[in-house]
Amino acid sequence: MSAKLRRAVVADVSAIQKLVNAFAAKGEMLPRSLSELYENLRDYYVIARDGEVVACGALHVTWEDLAEVKSVAVEEAHRGQGFGDKLVEACLEDARALGLPRLFVLTYIPDYFARFGFQRVEKADLPQKVWSECIRCPKFPDCGEVGMILDL
Repeated sequence: MSAKLRRAVVADVSAIQKLVNAFAAKGEMLPRSLSELYENLRDYYVIARDGEVVACGALHVTWEDLAEVKSVAVEEAHRGQGFGDKLVEACLEDARALGLPRLFVLTYIPDYFARFGFQRVEKADLPQKVWSECIRCPKFPDCGEVGMILDL
């Protein structure tokens, strides 16, 4: 019953969608369509236990100097095992390898990301995100998510 962190593959997409959209149904995350997940598959990491995806997260490059850590989700039954931390750490390593100087998150749990060094910012300080994705969200502009930045 060992858990393995790895890059997502095509066969994981439906499991990633199910996991992310379960949190989205509770208003804790944005929903992701299958087409969006396939288009951004290379952004995703998963943690699989016995061949089943139990956690996911992604690093999405938004600009030459900025990327987003997004869709970090761990099945309720597998929380408390450090899977979220492993996913965020994988995204941080990936960002460093790509030469990115800054990362951001939009989150309802800022204390969690603060543990990694992310600091609160106004969402207006993230114009690439606000005008590329947030503007299309039904919760815009009052979603309640907190913007956070990490300088690498």
